[in-house]
Amino acid sequence: MNDRVSISFANGVADVRLARPDKMNAFDDAMFEGVNRAIEELAGLSGLRCVVLSGEGRAFCAGLDLSNFGKMASGERKGGDAITNLPRYANGANRGQQVSFGWRDLPVPVIAAVHGVALGAGFQLSLGADMRFVTPDVRLSAFEMNWGLVPDMGAFPLLKELVRADIARDLVYSGRMVEGPEAVEIGLATRLCDDPLADALEYAKGIANTNPDAIRAAKRLLNLSAEGDYKDILVAESKEMAALMGSPNQIEAVNARVGKRAPAFTDQG
Repeated sequence: MNDRVSISFANGVADVRLARPDKMNAFDDAMFEGVNRAIEELAGLSGLRCVVLSGEGRAFCAGLDLSNFGKMASGERKGGDAITNLPRYANGANRGQQVSFGWRDLPVPVIAAVHGVALGAGFQLSLGADMRFVTPDVRLSAFEMNWGLVPDMGAFPLLKELVRADIARDLVYSGRMVEGPEAVEIGLATRLCDDPLADALEYAKGIANTNPDAIRAAKRLLNLSAEGDYKDILVAESKEMAALMGSPNQIEAVNARVGKRAPAFTDQG
């Protein structure tokens, strides 16, 4: 574990918190490492019955740390083989995809308590939970299109399970913000709460008092019923991201957004 993620455990419930509030819990390398280590630790935690995942401070997670986009704009950070050749877990996920898909592999329910914003990487992180409790004023977005990219942390197979195909396309193509009531209406969120963390912890206590064998069996069956050919989708995500990152139009998207100007894209054929 590192200082990016904290875990407290009591009465069968793990309270997991992203702990970088000064950066609205944005993902840097240490956050990726911290989340994946947390998943590994929870997988081996005796007596675990349920997990509640939240973010400290003003937001659940604002997405990737902006320094990553500065590196893209300068050409320092590129895609290509650096993405497609990343090692993969047994579930087919690479390091970035594991922060969302890893929660699916945990044998117990995971509830994301989401407030403030869940953008890009943070949005995809929330999708990996079994349920999402959100505030009415929360803002969710598959934000990557605003940077000239596509989501590549598991969004495509996870959205396929949660929302209609045309809604998934709308969210990805537009990168628009979705607030709490609409999120519940279209299937992105499970319920509206004034205090998602408190409600999620209370809900988790109920699960912790249920037959753990039945809960684990139910999660296995629910995962099985939702499975498509996820490994191929995850690899395809990486290939598309590899082709986009550092490409002229992607760099232009970053430069235009940073410069607060209209982008000037070129057709690549």
